[in-house]
Amino acid sequence: MQRPLALAALIATSLVSHGADWTEYRGPHHDGATPEKIATTWPASGPKVLWKVPSNAGFSSFAVAGGRCFTQELRDSGGAMLETLVARDADTGKELWTMALGSMKTGDGGDDGTKENRGGDGPRSTPAVQGGRVYTFSAKLVVQAFDAKTGKEVWKSDLAKDHAGRNISWQNAQSPVIEDGRVFVAGGGAGESLMALDVKTGAPIWKTGDEKITHASPIVTTIHGVRQVVWFLQSGLVSVDPKTGAELWRHSFPYKVSTAASPIVSGDLVYCSAGYGVGAGAAKVAKNGSQWTATEAYRFAGNKPLANHWSTPVLKDGHLFGMFQFKEYGNGPVKCVDIATGTVKWEQPGFGPGHVILTGSGILALSDDGHLVLIDTNAAAYKELARADVLDGKCWTTPVLANGKIFARSTKEAVCLDLGR
Repeated sequence: MQRPLALAALIATSLVSHGADWTEYRGPHHDGATPEKIATTWPASGPKVLWKVPSNAGFSSFAVAGGRCFTQELRDSGGAMLETLVARDADTGKELWTMALGSMKTGDGGDDGTKENRGGDGPRSTPAVQGGRVYTFSAKLVVQAFDAKTGKEVWKSDLAKDHAGRNISWQNAQSPVIEDGRVFVAGGGAGESLMALDVKTGAPIWKTGDEKITHASPIVTTIHGVRQVVWFLQSGLVSVDPKTGAELWRHSFPYKVSTAASPIVSGDLVYCSAGYGVGAGAAKVAKNGSQWTATEAYRFAGNKPLANHWSTPVLKDGHLFGMFQFKEYGNGPVKCVDIATGTVKWEQPGFGPGHVILTGSGILALSDDGHLVLIDTNAAAYKELARADVLDGKCWTTPVLANGKIFARSTKEAVCLDLGR
C-alpha cells in the first residue's frame, strides 16, 4: 500500500519542481497563485538573468505557454501609436512575431518609475493562451484570437461596433478570462454588457446585463460548491452562471471612477477594492436551495486602511497579501490583512503600486520601481527573504512564475530570471 502513496508524492513533487505554464492574467486558476517553488536565498549580484530585452510602454503582464511568452506593448508604426501583441521565445527572449491590435490614446506620460508616476501610456490588458491560440482584449474593446505559432488572426469580435460597447476613462484594461470553452469579457451595451464568447469562433454563447465596466478583470471561482463568474463592476459585485449567464447574486458597491482590483474569494466571502476614495469591503454570500443572497461583511471607505488601486492581492491561510495604497508611488506599503475582518496585521512601506503573486516559497512582489522581493507568508510580522533590483522603468505589471522562470516587464524592458531551487 505504500507504493501508490510514494508514487503520488513523487508526481506531486515533480509537478511543483518543474512548474507549469502561466496561461493568463493572474494565472490559470485566476487567483495569482502557483505551488511552484523558487530559491529563498538569492546571490548578492541578484538572480541569474536568462535574457533581458528592450520593451515599450504598457502595463500588460506576460502569459507563458508552449515555450513562448506573450504580452502587449505600445509601438510606433510610421508615427501611429499602436497597441501590439508581442510573441517571444520563452527561453531566449527572441521576438517571434507581432500583431497590431489597433490605435491607442496616448499622452498620459509617467513612464519613469518614480514618485511622479501620473498615469501612463500603453496597454493594460494581459493576453491569455489556450489550445494553441492567443486571446486579447484591446483598449478599444476588441476581442481577438490568434494562432500562437504564426500570429495569424483566427477570429475577431468588436464589442464597441457589434455589441453597442461602452468604454471607460483610460480605456479598457480587463484581461480575457477563459474556462470551459468560453472567453469571459464585459463592455457591451444594454442587454449584452457581460458576455461569454466561444473560444473557437468568437460567437456569443450568452450575453446579459446592463452594467458599466471597470478596469477589474473577472474571476471564475467556486462558492458553496457552485462554479461562477464574478465581476467587479461600477454597480458592485455581480456573479453569473458561466454556462448560461444567469445571475446568481449581486452586492451593491457603487462607484464611478473605474480603477479597481479583481475580486478575491475566501469560502463564502468576496473581497473587493478600488481607488479614488472608494475603499474596500467584503460581501458574505449565502445559498438557500436555489436562492442566493449577499450581505455586507465590512466596508472601509477612503484610501486608508484598505485600498487596492489596481493591484490585486493574493490569499493565503485567510490573509490577503498585496499592495494596499492609492497613488503612493515609490513608497506605498505591502500589507497583510485578515480577509474575515479587514484588519491590517502588518505593513511595510517602499513598494508603490506594484503587484504580487503567491508561490510555493512565499509572496513574490514586484515594486513599481523594479525591485523583486520574496516575502514570507507569516501573518504575524513582515519578513523579507530576498530582494533584487531587476528592472528599469515603471513596473505596474504582475510578475509571472512559469516552468522555473520568472517573467517580468516594465515600461522600458522585459526580463526572464532563473530562480530555480
